[in-house]
Amino acid sequence: MELFTAHDGTELAYHVVGDGPPVVCLPGGPQDSAYLGDLGGLSAHRQLIMLDLRGTGRSATPADIASCRCDRLVEDVEALRGRLGLDRMDLLAHSGGANLAVRYAARHPGHVGRLGLITPSVRAVGIGITDELRRETVQPRRDEPWFPEAFAALEAIGAGRATADSWQAVAPFSYGRWDEVAQAHKAAEDKQLNIEVVAAFNAEGAFDPDATRAALARLESHVLLLAGEVDPGAPPPTTAEFAGLFRNAEFVVQAGAGHFPWLDDADRFVAAILSFLR
Repeated sequence: MELFTAHDGTELAYHVVGDGPPVVCLPGGPQDSAYLGDLGGLSAHRQLIMLDLRGTGRSATPADIASCRCDRLVEDVEALRGRLGLDRMDLLAHSGGANLAVRYAARHPGHVGRLGLITPSVRAVGIGITDELRRETVQPRRDEPWFPEAFAALEAIGAGRATADSWQAVAPFSYGRWDEVAQAHKAAEDKQLNIEVVAAFNAEGAFDPDATRAALARLESHVLLLAGEVDPGAPPPTTAEFAGLFRNAEFVVQAGAGHFPWLDDADRFVAAILSFLR
């Protein structure tokens, strides 16, 4: 673990895993970057620089929790780039971290090498996901024993009748296999979430879809958008629409994968990322 200081004096942490050319990794959530692991063995080929966003993991919680808003975190990423001494950095961002990554790319396009967005959230660019599309995306899993309860919970969430139990019941949809590894990963992830930080990250003013779309249309960096075939959180058609906002984008669907594709098929995931980064 390494520490550095943000522009407002908040102490931030990042973790260095593996060897090779560096790639900066932004977690979703926002939460502790620990859930990323070594991204299915990607650290055997690239040095992963994993940032704990402010208020998560080993990074300090700021005195002003409003500074955890997504657009305000852009300067934390810029401070990390300066700390690393990189003129241009390759970025990988997962889920909600994609919102931060594209806001960074919009503000600092000249410092972005290659940009990989893994099962990305689309809030920063204002793309909607219909309940019907989410239901269609999970249908290939209808023969799994947990499906009826999970599907009923998914419908309840879409209808605005969600409870805490509903969100727990849909957890299997995030994983290509709802096995012991996935269940342990989910349990660890739950412990890492700080609801106050999550609320601040997504607070009013965090996103400016029109301005972000316009900036991404001008971005010259090569971009990869990777979707999980059965992920209702970032369905393939939605991720394909996201890819269409860039001038130099590659769109990949990982077969059988959910929201954490490096857990579902590490070899296939690492091969796709390496092919792109090379």
